[in-house]
Amino acid sequence: MGVSIDDVAAQAQVSTATVSRALRGLPRVSEATRAKVLAVAAELGYVPSPSASGLATGRTRTVGVLVPFVDRWYFGHAIEGIDQVLRENGYNLLLFSLGGYVHGQKRSFTESMVRKQIDGLLVLSLGLSEEELRQLHHTDIPLLSVGGPVAGCHGVYIDDAAAAATATGHLIGLGHRGVGHIRGGIQDEKNFKVPALRTVAFETAMAGAGLELRPDWTAAGDFTVADGARAAVRIFDAPGELPTALFCGSDEMALGAMFEAQRRGIRIPEELSVVGIDDHDFSAPAGLTTIAQEPWNHGRSAAAMLLAELAGAAGSVRDVLMPFELKIRHSTAAPRS
Repeated sequence: MGVSIDDVAAQAQVSTATVSRALRGLPRVSEATRAKVLAVAAELGYVPSPSASGLATGRTRTVGVLVPFVDRWYFGHAIEGIDQVLRENGYNLLLFSLGGYVHGQKRSFTESMVRKQIDGLLVLSLGLSEEELRQLHHTDIPLLSVGGPVAGCHGVYIDDAAAAATATGHLIGLGHRGVGHIRGGIQDEKNFKVPALRTVAFETAMAGAGLELRPDWTAAGDFTVADGARAAVRIFDAPGELPTALFCGSDEMALGAMFEAQRRGIRIPEELSVVGIDDHDFSAPAGLTTIAQEPWNHGRSAAAMLLAELAGAAGSVRDVLMPFELKIRHSTAAPRS
């Protein structure tokens, strides 16, 4: 059996809390006591564990990350940024994946919060119910959203409405009057606000330009390439003329629409302009015009703020709007006269 913190405390004739503080370099330990504890720990070959430190400090040095999916571009890059900052500061990451948007799904992460497995929580593009927020705030765990607004907590994200308006304005500015829309699905919008924000901004920009919103040119997808292609099928198979441009609520759906257009021999951008949001890794090679955001930096910024709050810097957690940029590539052009 290995040496425990209790063994070090007994031989050094101090409490386990003092051992933990001494080994971690925390205040309220005299230099003489610290030197004694370090000497005993070295003599016994004691290696401190995160759980033992947590017992003495009430901290686990673990931050939870709640994510609806782990196989989406935005979430993967945001988690990378979060993990890098946590590791740089001696924290662990505990991932809570809901495995998709399942209506009425029981979420086990709330029990984990109550059991104090984590010191703080980062929520990636996912809405929380009033009961979930109540439980989390009751446990006094710092809470921050990443990638979209969550009621009841601060967050790090782009202005999705402005981003969608910029993308739509680019198409309108090129002279397009028949603009279709591949939007996030209804199930997505039950869980987080980003799809609705982008949809409303698109519709507002179209109305502001006096352009018609045609139901047969609108289809919903689930932010994947495959669903973007399926949504494009519904638009392309509708009777009557085709739109001259498509605004897609994400790059993955835009790429799917481009693949389906090319499969049908619809030339991009000569016959159809396509614009997305995200700047996915495959967007530049595909020549997709898009609104670029940097989820890796979103994750880093959010993690840094959360750790500052945990370190005692009151007010560190706040709302931060991150920059975005319109990147014009080869998938958009003026419509044929």
